[in-house]
Amino acid sequence: MNEPNLENIDDYYALQGEKKKVVFAIVISSLIMGVVYAVSMSLYTPEEPTSIDKTYKKVPMR
Repeated sequence: MNEPNLENIDDYYALQGEKKKVVFAIVISSLIMGVVYAVSMSLYTPEEPTSIDKTYKKVPMR
């Protein structure tokens, strides 16, 4: 019984034809979605107000 080798796989050396186009399309679409996500997060992230007065004049007692 022989162990499987990578050389026995049909597209071990290079992707060819339709498979190459599909892999290329998936990689490009993933990169585009990542850029769109990064830009939208940087544009639509709400900023916290910077001028909040956090000083207390009197400690509340019960």
